[in-house]
Amino acid sequence: MTDFADQTVEAARRALTAQFKTAAIDSAELDARILTGHALGLDLTGLISAARRQLTSDESARLDEFARRRLAGEPVARILGQKEFWGLPLQLSPATLVPRPDTETVVELALQMLRAGGELDRSLRIADLGTGSGAILLALLSELPAAKGFGTDISEEALQTAKSNAARAGLSDRATFIACDYASGLAGLFDLIVSNPPYIRSSDIAGLAAEVANHDPLAALDGGADGLDAYRTLIPQAARLLAPGALLVVEAGQDQSGLIEALMTAAGLTPATAPKADLAGIPRAVAGHKMAR
Repeated sequence: MTDFADQTVEAARRALTAQFKTAAIDSAELDARILTGHALGLDLTGLISAARRQLTSDESARLDEFARRRLAGEPVARILGQKEFWGLPLQLSPATLVPRPDTETVVELALQMLRAGGELDRSLRIADLGTGSGAILLALLSELPAAKGFGTDISEEALQTAKSNAARAGLSDRATFIACDYASGLAGLFDLIVSNPPYIRSSDIAGLAAEVANHDPLAALDGGADGLDAYRTLIPQAARLLAPGALLVVEAGQDQSGLIEALMTAAGLTPATAPKADLAGIPRAVAGHKMAR
């Protein structure tokens, strides 16, 4: 591994890029730029301005450490300790997933359905089951100024992370976090319930990319033998808590949307619209509607 001591900022960034390319890291240039900037406390403009100065010994040591961790398969977001989701910078912890762009499809579909019903400005009551970092809930609250939200998780560490993220986003006054299994600790009726539960089949966990399998919490990945265990629990819970006319929107794994719709139908919900595909064309967000009486 390259020693970054006595190198200029630009030379160090290029050397790090070369290491990452040799290791077949797909986003080698981007990762090298982000990690170099993080090690030096510089944004892109700062990196350009400081290109010809030499790294300090402390900066070199930090960049060495970041390089070692990335080459060992640790995701950039874990090294940074945060990940942007829906324009919000979210802190991470070992108990939370790294939020992924695919999950923004859940937010998009929920807002699309609320917009179609003319409900964006209503005082909505929202629940996010298995909230993790709070990503989905906080994204929705950022778009729904009159809404109040409740995030649940069985992990106290995840809930503390979500609370910190709510505070950073200025949403603490509208977000409440509760320790429970999905919706088991919730009461009252909700206008929208969302969830990104674990949906990977147990037998597929070992074959996941190392960045996921070795760094995301197993409990947030493992969906049981067929990947649907969490849905069997949370969908009936959600159906009981939805107000008449309210929505449930969940993230789905590949080839799972039809099975999830069947579970929603069995719980008394009606498919609200066709599943919404992510950028790869995979049906990623599935919505169920509780019919008004």
